[in-house]
Order: sequence, then structure tokens, then C-alpha cells
Amino acid sequence: MTSAELLTDAFDRIREVVHEAAGGLTAERLAYRADPEANTIAWLVWHLTRVQDDHVADAADTPQVWTADGWAERFGLPFGAAETGYGQSADQVALVRVRSADLLTGYHDAVHARTAGYVGALTDADLARVVDAAWDPPVTLAVRLVSVVSDALQHAGQAAFVRGLAERS
Repeated sequence: MTSAELLTDAFDRIREVVHEAAGGLTAERLAYRADPEANTIAWLVWHLTRVQDDHVADAADTPQVWTADGWAERFGLPFGAAETGYGQSADQVALVRVRSADLLTGYHDAVHARTAGYVGALTDADLARVVDAAWDPPVTLAVRLVSVVSDALQHAGQAAFVRGLAERS
């Protein structure tokens, strides 16, 4: 298995968990909160997808799917177009409301397609490229992509857990 195949598989797994966590849910279930401070399924999936979109677009030097393909307008969230959800308050989390699971999974699928196309064409030499020199040591493309995979899988797993709670409530 090549590095590109490994990365593609990892991002495929994120997509699978996102669909298992959010697929088929009503807007009410997507907005379920275990307590007033908890993250919702909608926010978790939106956030993990925004971060993946942001980081992969930056690495690939391409526009984000969120803005380039009109997803920001379709979601109609009360945040700036550059918002990814990082560091948002509980009140801001509550503002991520969606009309359907299809909107969430549709955006995720669009980001996944862009990501899979990008990582599927990478070589081992590409992975050594520094993408952020502000850190010590500088962040390589490999480290950035592994970070995105790790973060996205954690949030997707959290969304799956919240779905279980919502279905039992």
C-alpha cells in the first residue's frame, strides 16, 4: 500500500463514520444536546468537515469547497465564511442548525471528494513538504494530514456517540 492509498483509506473511514453518525437524522436529532454545554451532531460534523476543507485546501493551494461551491450560502450560518468552529462557545455551537442530514453529509461528501482526489495523487516526496513553518519543528504535509485524520475521526466518533444518546432520549 502506498502512502497515497493509506491516506485515501483514512479519509474514506472518516466519511463512513460521518454517514453512520448523521445519516437519516431529523433536524431535531442533529441539534440534540446531552446538556446545555454539549456539542451537537450538526456542529461536530460541520466542524470536522470545515477543518478538513480548510486544511486540505490550504495544503493543496485551492479554494475551499465551503465558499467555492456555495455551501456557506446553503447552510446560512451566522458566522463569517472563514469560520471553522475552532474555539466556539456553547452558544455558538447552538447556532449550527441544519434543515437536514443530507445538507451535512452532502457538504462532507463534497469535501471528501476534493480530499480524496488530492491525497490520492500525493507521493512520499510530497509529504515531506513544509506547510507551516510557524511551528518548531515546522509542520510537514504528512503531519498536517495525519492531524486532520486524527481530529476528524475523534469528532466523528463523538457524533456517533451523541447519536446514540439522542436515540435513547
